[in-house]
Amino acid sequence: MIELLDKGHNRDHFDCGEESLNDYLKHQAGQDVKRKLSACYVLEDGETKSVIGYYTLSNCSIPSGDLSEIIRKRLPASYKSIPTTLLGRLAIDKKHQGKNYGKILLIDALKRSWENSGLIASFAVIVDPIDEQAANFYLKYDFIELPDSKKMFVAMKTLDELFRP
Repeated sequence: MIELLDKGHNRDHFDCGEESLNDYLKHQAGQDVKRKLSACYVLEDGETKSVIGYYTLSNCSIPSGDLSEIIRKRLPASYKSIPTTLLGRLAIDKKHQGKNYGKILLIDALKRSWENSGLIASFAVIVDPIDEQAANFYLKYDFIELPDSKKMFVAMKTLDELFRP
């Protein structure tokens, strides 16, 4: 089950292989959730309450100039920045990597973002991959690279096609 992080989730032994992502979950995520800086969703092992994986979502915006000219032409020129949703972190414990949990968490994050975009406007989901392996993961799911940036996005319009009943 994927749910919001709370004190009952066992994070002590989480190790995804990237120290910054481990430290975030263990030491900062709870405070970020309390301060409304991000929402942290976890997939837990039902028996031990240990975190298998997690992702974070928060509001964000990107300068309209970061988008390709083709996309910019479809948006009002008065928008200097475009509202987006940031998928800030996504990590799976090493013991559970290779079992499609990353895909499951990504789909959950995209669906949640899409559902909320009807309540709080968001043009796209943005990611800033930590390394080439992460970038390749997002490319596999049709994220588009932003020109002159490591950031990538998938438009809500695309998610509309996936999730609209």
